[in-house]
Formats: sequence, structure tokens, C-alpha cells
Amino acid sequence: MKKCAVFVSLSLLSSIALAQEEKEQYPVTGLPSLMASWNEGEEDCASPKTNRTIEVHHFDPDTHVMRQSPCIDSEANLLYLLIGTQRSLLIDTGAATGEWGERTAFVVRYFLKDRDANQRPLLVVHTHGHEDHRAGDEAVTSLPGATVAPIESGPLRKFFGFVDWPRDIVQIDLGGRVVDVIAAPGHHEDHLVFYDRNTRLLFTGDFLLPGRLLVQDLDAYRASAQRVAEFVKSNPVSHVLGGHIELDADGNAYPSGVTLHRNERALPLTADDVRALPAALAGFNGFYSRYPNFIVVNPLHNLIALATGAIVAFGLLVWGVRRLWKRRRAR
Repeated sequence: MKKCAVFVSLSLLSSIALAQEEKEQYPVTGLPSLMASWNEGEEDCASPKTNRTIEVHHFDPDTHVMRQSPCIDSEANLLYLLIGTQRSLLIDTGAATGEWGERTAFVVRYFLKDRDANQRPLLVVHTHGHEDHRAGDEAVTSLPGATVAPIESGPLRKFFGFVDWPRDIVQIDLGGRVVDVIAAPGHHEDHLVFYDRNTRLLFTGDFLLPGRLLVQDLDAYRASAQRVAEFVKSNPVSHVLGGHIELDADGNAYPSGVTLHRNERALPLTADDVRALPAALAGFNGFYSRYPNFIVVNPLHNLIALATGAIVAFGLLVWGVRRLWKRRRAR
């Protein structure tokens, strides 16, 4: 079965031709396209032969999943483009800047064009304000009709219409397509989760992904996990799509910063993972806890523990040296 994907590399014209052919045919949609493998990157991304790509899998004709390969940036960010009848929504702009930020915008612009060659207005939002999810903002602002949501707490909440943060759930109407916006702080104070009613896809950014869930505020994370789990009870979820893939097919985490993702696991998580998150966070030991499809980590606590261990080790070393010195002097 043909994999429904397009690679944007140095040959942009050939990519456009391929994209047009596959956009018309859509031989694979839904789960098969999400389960397809992505460009794995390379160990040496400085090589002239490096295959840097912006890869696109089509969930359906109006839902496109993009990834910036690990050789563009080791974060290998995933971006999501949802097209409605009146406007379109881009969730995150990725880690790429400069030339690759422009190429990301080029891909977005291509899929924004409808069959009459009219371009729908574009709303650009972020799952959260970390740099690797918004570095491409400058490039996409050049697209006709693009509006970029703010990332600062006050302006962001006003922009989306939150009144009772974080308990509100607000909506974005794209025309024939409504997206629910759920506040989910914990990894980041302004993290958002998006739910598309048409496809029943839940876009979770760094809140829930096949990899490390980095805890900034554990109490907030626990409360957010409970709210999102409650939402899923009454809103069926087809797939859960995060901002990165950090695990291989055997469940092992790639080291941070690596640019080669051999044997990478598939992107989607499930509603069961959403339902499992509250209990995982409730039982979190504060440092590192492993679960089948994700890992909960508190980087600050781990850093403090590491620093404390280093200080204790240094103190023991000094004590041992001083004791040895005293013994030698006594002899």
C-alpha cells in the first residue's frame, strides 16, 4: 500500500508535483497514514548528503500532519494543519527558523489553497510557548491572511476568550469544523490541548506524547490531566497526537538531542493513555516514573538531586583526603 506522504527537500518543484498527485488521490487516510514511519534523521547531520525533510502525512484531505526531521532540529517537532470551509488552523510552527522556517511556511501555504486557488485565512496557535513550538512564527506571518495567537498569559487568554482559566473550554469555528480548546497547564503554565470534533483527534503537544512528560508544576499537571480525562469521557477520541515522538518501537527513550531515531514507534496514543495520566501523575515519585507509552519526569528535581549527590560526593572526597592526610602526618 502506498504511503501517503510528501517530502519537501531541496527539490521543491518535484515535491509540489508529488503533493498535488497525492492530494487528489489520498490512497491512504486515517490510522494507516498516522502509523506510517517518518524520516529517521542521521547521526551526522552536518554531512552534505543529509536528507533534511519536512514530511507530511494526510489524515484526510483537510487534515495534514507535518514533521520537521531530526536533522532540521533534534526536537523533530510535529505540526498540524486543519482546514475548514472559512479558515484554517495551524497548531504550532515548530523549531525551524531561517531557510527551514521558510520551507515550513511554503508547505503550509501549498495546502491552504483550495481547488479554486483561493487561500483561506490562517489562524496560527501554539500548544504552549516553548521556543521549539513557535520558532517558525516569523515565517508563517508572511502568509496572506495569517493571524498568530499571542503566547503571553494575559493576551493569550483574552485572545481565546477564556474567562475562568483553566476550567473554561472555548471553541474555534473554522467553518464546518469546530475545535475545542482545553487549558492544560503543568508542563507549561499556558499549555493548551485542542480537540477537533470532525476527526475526533486530540492534539496534546507536550502535555501527553510518546516520550518524556516534563513536569513544571505537578499540582497543575494533575488537575489538567483530570480535566482532560473528564473531557474524553464525553467526547470520543480517535487518536491522541503529541508534539514529538521520543520512544522507539520497544519503548526505549532516545537520548536528548540525538538526530537519529532508529526503529521509531508510531505517533498516535489513545484515549486509554489520557485516562491513565491522572493516576500516573497521582503516583509520581517526583523524579522519574516509567509507564508503557510515556515517561513522567521532573527535570528540576532531577537536577537538584544530581547537584546534591555531587555535593555529597565532593564532601566525602574532601573528608577522605583530609583523613588520609592526618593519618600520614601521624605516622
